[in-house]
Amino acid sequence: MENRFPILQLMNQQGIVVSPKHEQMITAELVNTFLSHLIRIRIFDRKAVSLQRQGRIGTYAPFEGQEAAQVGSALALKENDWLFPTYREHGAAMTFGHSLRNILLFWNGRNEGCIPPNGKKIFPPGIPIATQIPHAVGAAYAEKLKGTKNAAIVYFGDGATSEGDFHEGLNLASVLKSPVVFFNQNNQYAISVPLHKQMNTKTIAQKAIAYDIPSVRIDGNDVFSVYYETMNALERARSGQGPTLIEAVTWRYGAHTTADNPSKYRDQSKSNDLRHEIDPILRLERWLKNKGLYEEKWFKEMEENAANEVESAVQEMEDFPPANPADIFDYVFAKPTWTIEEQKQQYLQLIGDEIQ
Repeated sequence: MENRFPILQLMNQQGIVVSPKHEQMITAELVNTFLSHLIRIRIFDRKAVSLQRQGRIGTYAPFEGQEAAQVGSALALKENDWLFPTYREHGAAMTFGHSLRNILLFWNGRNEGCIPPNGKKIFPPGIPIATQIPHAVGAAYAEKLKGTKNAAIVYFGDGATSEGDFHEGLNLASVLKSPVVFFNQNNQYAISVPLHKQMNTKTIAQKAIAYDIPSVRIDGNDVFSVYYETMNALERARSGQGPTLIEAVTWRYGAHTTADNPSKYRDQSKSNDLRHEIDPILRLERWLKNKGLYEEKWFKEMEENAANEVESAVQEMEDFPPANPADIFDYVFAKPTWTIEEQKQQYLQLIGDEIQ
């Protein structure tokens, strides 16, 4: 089955365009655009990990290594499309226009962190695995019923494809021809479990066969492969041809979240090696150097601008008023049950006693 779903690649690890069809489409301007987004979200990601280690935000889900999958797919969207992230697609959300401050507020336990900028259709991050998939199918189908050309993209990891919501979502989308793109970031580990221990299928792309949905397997560290294949899938959705499943094969360098230690379940020396081989930012730097277009000054300025933007967002997040602990209980149901009210009073009394 791996032969049926080869990994598609437009730019290889040495920064060489391997697709003659796309040679003229990959310009210095486009490379620099992608590179600026990749640098921006990597700097954000590293800062967020640092903030968590300092106790300034809560548990955080890093994505370093997966930037190309998020940037390339998000840039393929149109302004009125929907984006359904998991707890790890804040890079895609940032690229699509989400507020850095609000993303940080989310990781600091604030409900306001789920609010996108006006006009942006960015769903709150899906925390339970795969539950955002049926939501995306429904939102996309609603756009179809309204007669728009808007589409939706929904992100999930390899572990999510073992969940019922994944299969229900693909089945319903197939039946309804819902204009949705299923975007899988296969980082080859479902938390601490390698791919071969959670499924017998050799690829995730092949799972679409059961639902008569077209699928493609791509190099998730090649931002151009991600961009163009996502654009193709979105155009297919807009034209009424229904959903597509994209499997972006990638690798996350660090932990599943800041609450776990990846060295307990995989050899981290592999991550260190891959940083010098498949890194999406390094790949674009090599392309620029191959063309004699690399400018270290521009690169440094881009890093400084991104770092300043992130620092400003951190300051805004930390200047935000303290959260109300009662929010934990007040928004579980429209009308809280007596059990929740009782828990609320006990908790508020507990933290009140601790403060005193």
